[in-house]
Amino acid sequence: MTGIRVAFIALLMGAMPFAAQTAPLTDEVTLELGKGGVLHVTEKISGAGGKVERTFLTRTRFDDDFDRIYRVSNVKGGTLAGDVLTMQGDGTVSYDVTGAVTQVGGTEELRWFAVGGWSAPVAKATVKVSGPAAIQNLSCFAGDLTSAIGCTSASMDHTGVRAEFEQQGLNAGQALTVVLGYPKGTSGGGAPILERRWSMTSAFTLDTVTGGALAGLLALLLGGVGLLWWTRGRDARAVGHEQGAVAAVQDGHFTPPDGVRPGQIGTLIDEQADVIDVTATIVDLAVRGYLRIDEQPRQTYDAPDWVLVRLPNAPIASLLPYERALYDAIFEGRDSVLLSQLSGAFHTHLGKVRDALYTDVVRQGWFARRPDAVRTRWTTAGVGLCLLGVAATVALAWFTTYGLLGLAVIIAGAALAIGGQAMPAKTAKGSAALAHTLGFRHYLMAGDLGNVPEQHRVELFSRYLPYAVIFDGVEHWSRVVASVTGNGQQADNLYWYHGPAEWDLSKFAGSMRTFTTTTSGAISSTRQFRSL
Repeated sequence: MTGIRVAFIALLMGAMPFAAQTAPLTDEVTLELGKGGVLHVTEKISGAGGKVERTFLTRTRFDDDFDRIYRVSNVKGGTLAGDVLTMQGDGTVSYDVTGAVTQVGGTEELRWFAVGGWSAPVAKATVKVSGPAAIQNLSCFAGDLTSAIGCTSASMDHTGVRAEFEQQGLNAGQALTVVLGYPKGTSGGGAPILERRWSMTSAFTLDTVTGGALAGLLALLLGGVGLLWWTRGRDARAVGHEQGAVAAVQDGHFTPPDGVRPGQIGTLIDEQADVIDVTATIVDLAVRGYLRIDEQPRQTYDAPDWVLVRLPNAPIASLLPYERALYDAIFEGRDSVLLSQLSGAFHTHLGKVRDALYTDVVRQGWFARRPDAVRTRWTTAGVGLCLLGVAATVALAWFTTYGLLGLAVIIAGAALAIGGQAMPAKTAKGSAALAHTLGFRHYLMAGDLGNVPEQHRVELFSRYLPYAVIFDGVEHWSRVVASVTGNGQQADNLYWYHGPAEWDLSKFAGSMRTFTTTTSGAISSTRQFRSL
C-alpha cells in the first residue's frame, strides 16, 4: 500500500509543469554608472534549481505625450528575447541599460528596476551601486510597480560614492526600484530615451510647424489644381465680334445659330449629354417631321401618356448619328409606341445616343476630346490622389505628429475629383458656337416677334420650341406657340402635336410641360443619362 502511495505521488509530481519555479531566489545585483549614462549591471542568481525567467520593465510613462524607454543590451550569461531574460539555473548574468539617467532640476537622477519581473519569488535581494561622483540622495521602493513602500534598507558608505540596498521577500513579478541623485554632468551626457505615445490628438497636432506646413501644402496642391484648370480646362476665348446678336429668322425661314441642333446645343452648354438633350431632340424630330406626338385621352386619375408615331417617307438618312440612334431606339422597327412602354432595347440604345452625342461635339470641332472621357480621367486622378492622401494620413499619424499634412493631400484629391467635372475645355470654335448660342437664347427669351411673318409663326415658333426645352423656357414658349396660328384663329392641333378630343392649343402649354417632364423621367430611369 505504501509503494502505491509513493508511486502516485511521483506520478503527480511528474505531471506538474517544470516551468513553475516555486523555490525562492537570492539575487545579488551590482550597478555601475558609466560614461554616457550607460548602466553596467551584473546579477548573481542562486537557488533557482532550474530555468527561470525575468521580464524587464522597459517602458514607463514620462509625461502626457511621451513614454520613457529603457534599452537592455550586451547580455552575457543568459538569453534575451524581447524583454524576457532566460537563465537555465543558478549563475551570473551581465548586461547594459541605456536610458536610466535623466535630468531633474540641477541634478541627474539614476532610476532602474534593479530586481523584478522574476518568474519565482525572491527571498533576498541586495543591490550595490557605484558611480563616478558622490551620491547626493537615494531612495528605493519595493513591491508592485506602483508601490510607494520603501525597501528593507538603503545606505551609503563613508566615501559617499557607493550605495547598498536590500529587500526581503519579493513575490514573483514584484520589483525593487532604486533611485539615486548625482551632480549635474556626472554621467557625461546621459539622457532619457523618449518615445511619443500615440494618440489621436498627438497624431494630428496643430502648432506653428504643422499649421504652416499644412497651409503651404494646401496652397501648393490647390494652386496646382487651379493651374491645371487654367492650362487644360479653361475654354479657349472666342473672338469678340463672334459674340454679337443672333438673328434666328432669315427670309422667313428658321436659322439656328451655326445650324446647331438642340441636342448639340445642350451638350455644348453644360458639356453633358443628359436627359434634357434627348427630350429636346425628341421634340425636334417631331417638329421637323420625323414623328408625331399624339396625346392620349385620360380620366381624372389616369397618368398622362402619349403615342410616338413614325411618319412615313421621313428622310431618316439625313439624320445625324445621334438622332438616328435615338430614332431607332424609340421605334425599333415598329410604327408607333406609347411613351410609357418605352423599354427593352430602348434602354440599351440610349447608351449609343449618349456616345454619339459626345462624338458629335468632337466632330464639330467644339472640343478636342470627348468631355465625358476628360471628366473621367481627371476624376479618377482625383480619387487616386485621395487614396494616396488616406495612406499618407495613416502613415504620418501613426509614426509622426504630421497627420494633418495627409489631410491636405486628401483635400487636394477631392478638389481635383470635383474640379474634374469642369476640366472639359471648349476649343475656340466651340467657344464661338457657345457665344452664338447664348445670343440665340437671349433672342428667344426676349420674345421679339415683330420680324416673323404671321403666316410662318406656327412653323417657326414650333422650330424654336426644342431649343426652349434646352434653355428651360418650354412653358413660356409653349404659350407663344399656342397663341398664334397662320390665320389668327385658335387651332385644335399642331402639325406635329395632336391632342385628344375637345383639346385645343389653349391647353398646349400645360401638355408640353407635362410631356417634357414625363419624357425626361422615362429617360433618366434607364440610368443611361444623368438627370438634371
